[in-house]
Amino acid sequence: MTDTKTGPAPMGRRERKKAATRRAIADAALRLFLERGYDDVGIREIADAADVSTTTLFKHFPVKEALVFDEDADHEAHLLAAVRERPEGRSIPAALREHALRYRMAAADGDARFTAFFDLVNSTPALRDYAQNMWLRHTAALAQVIAEESGLPAGDPACTALAHFALEAPRAARGHDDPRQAITRAFELLENGWEALTPRG
Repeated sequence: MTDTKTGPAPMGRRERKKAATRRAIADAALRLFLERGYDDVGIREIADAADVSTTTLFKHFPVKEALVFDEDADHEAHLLAAVRERPEGRSIPAALREHALRYRMAAADGDARFTAFFDLVNSTPALRDYAQNMWLRHTAALAQVIAEESGLPAGDPACTALAHFALEAPRAARGHDDPRQAITRAFELLENGWEALTPRG
């Protein structure tokens, strides 16, 4: 767990430069994709817009689809930390609910381009497939951590089910008049089911 007094170690100059380059590439890609459509934008155009070479672009993003999901690894790390670093006495479903409300709903509420981004992914087969594989990876990683934290066997279907529904709840809440309340209700169901299976979870 991160020391709240000192915080994480600051990035060095090299790491900051790499992170800034990665961000510039991803921002340029998303801007072009939203303006003209994913299939109508080439890698060289993105590299030129970000003022980098195509070689540099591929060092950061090995496939074109990854340009749209540049925060994939960070999202997964935060997701797993929500379970591993939850406060004493907080259940796993409650920790995942707080993560969903704090990070995933905040992203949807605070970014004016969120709906456009969502439409871009949904309307592009390559991005839909990439997103599906990404969610499968997140589900598997989360299920493993849930098993570790709850003392259940690795591969227990209850852990996989909780991971799956916890990840799906924010997406299922979109379109509701009160998405935050919809997420809370969904997690109440998960909490009750989880408590019945694992009184200590």
